[in-house]
Amino acid sequence: MTNEIDSDIVEASPTKQSGARRLTKAVALLVALGLVAAACGADDADSASAQASTTVAEEAMEDEESMADEEAMEDEEAMADDEEAMADDAMEDDAMEDGRPALNISFDGLEPLGDDFNYEGWVIVDGAPVSSGVFDIAEDGSIESDSALYSHEGATAVVISIEPEDDPDPAPADAKILGGEINADGSFDLSIDFAAALGTDFSDASGSFILATPTDDPEDNERSGVWFLNLPDPSTSLVVPELPAGWVYEGWAVIDGQPVSTGRFTDPAAADDSNLFSGPGDGPNYPGEDFLTNAPEGLEFPTDLRGSTIVVSVEPADDNSPAPFALKPLVAEVGADAEDHVNFDLGAGPVAITGSGTVG
Repeated sequence: MTNEIDSDIVEASPTKQSGARRLTKAVALLVALGLVAAACGADDADSASAQASTTVAEEAMEDEESMADEEAMEDEEAMADDEEAMADDAMEDDAMEDGRPALNISFDGLEPLGDDFNYEGWVIVDGAPVSSGVFDIAEDGSIESDSALYSHEGATAVVISIEPEDDPDPAPADAKILGGEINADGSFDLSIDFAAALGTDFSDASGSFILATPTDDPEDNERSGVWFLNLPDPSTSLVVPELPAGWVYEGWAVIDGQPVSTGRFTDPAAADDSNLFSGPGDGPNYPGEDFLTNAPEGLEFPTDLRGSTIVVSVEPADDNSPAPFALKPLVAEVGADAEDHVNFDLGAGPVAITGSGTVG
């Protein structure tokens, strides 16, 4: 019998073992009480009995409180583990809703958008786009999304577009940045060259710029403006491909690390859409800007563009980011000894945005 009881205690749960310990303590106290009664008489026995009962009750309460604390900690740990597991599974569960396979995708070179815009994934099913979910890109290049991206049965291609955050239109916007065919094994590679995306090759893009401020008095602040034209006879300096709907070019001067727009344009042989910082005079009929007035916070105009960076970027037409988009076909540093009214060549910039992934 003794062996059976010992075995039960060893195999019991922590709660049962605690109860057994309390029973053992109670028995020991009662035995002690009997010895005290015999030695001290009835009155003393009554007193000892009361003290012993109080001790048993107090120890029982302490054991119960300890058990409650342990159980609460165990419950909290279990809940934390459950929440972590749920977070890990949430994206996959969302993607598999209604049997839809997940769209597992990663990007190289894609950058965060300005306020009020998101990326949206699409799969092409029977020649028509079907949304795969909305997302954004974090500063570290990872995908940020409230739910998983998912595919659909019969999808043949993947396309990534740029959409307004509050988008009433169920169709993709004109600004489609990446796309690619889905292979037989469910894998895919995305690029800007895909016909249903941007579909534009910038490898032959070229251009030049001058430093000058034609919108103020001659000979004043001549290194505080940049214009995308050739001298001596003014002519367009930019050789860039025509962009599809939803895209525009934008000029930039990065001054002391802060990008400042020179304006947006689609025709490099015509004026851009901005003269926000120029002086009172008329500028040439080409893209460019004088930085003379209305300086953004942190800068002072007029300035000296020597040491700055000149950029021509490709932008979503509705983008409101204060920085150039990831596509920068033409870039040049302005030399520390650069003279005004001299042609400086633009070099090739970063345009290699790509993506890859799998369906399922």
